[in-house]
Amino acid sequence: MTAALLTLTLFLASGQYAPQQAGSEPLAPALEARVQTLGKELRCAVCQGLSVTDSPSSMARAQLDKIRELVSEGKTDQEVRDYFVARYGEWVLLQPKVAENPLVWLTPVLLLLGGAFVIYRQVKREPGSATPAASAPVTPTASTDSEDPYLAAVRRELDQ
Repeated sequence: MTAALLTLTLFLASGQYAPQQAGSEPLAPALEARVQTLGKELRCAVCQGLSVTDSPSSMARAQLDKIRELVSEGKTDQEVRDYFVARYGEWVLLQPKVAENPLVWLTPVLLLLGGAFVIYRQVKREPGSATPAASAPVTPTASTDSEDPYLAAVRRELDQ
């Protein structure tokens, strides 16, 4: 059992489980740098939070090959991003655009400001300005005792 686990651990640690590159050759150094930069900006379609460049999956390799193909065709960086956004949605971008999601970015700030305002109001409240219910205890009247004989009996027992 331990030999099998050791073998599996060594196999996984060696990195040989990762698929090889899908067959596209690296481009000229300047273009390959663009490919790697774009690969860092795009999310792998099957991985959780990994960029195309960082992912070992075959899908990420295929996406990186597609980036290489588009760059070699002379597409700009924005055209390559638009290509992937059209196919996978804005989710594929590791850093979504702020202009298209202002509510997502502003809601936490507004909640923090609202919470700070509530705390400020609670701290600034004067000690004598408590609610009337808290400052003056309600005393039962005689009419309440006459309406509820059980309550009157409990009060008599407590007074003894």
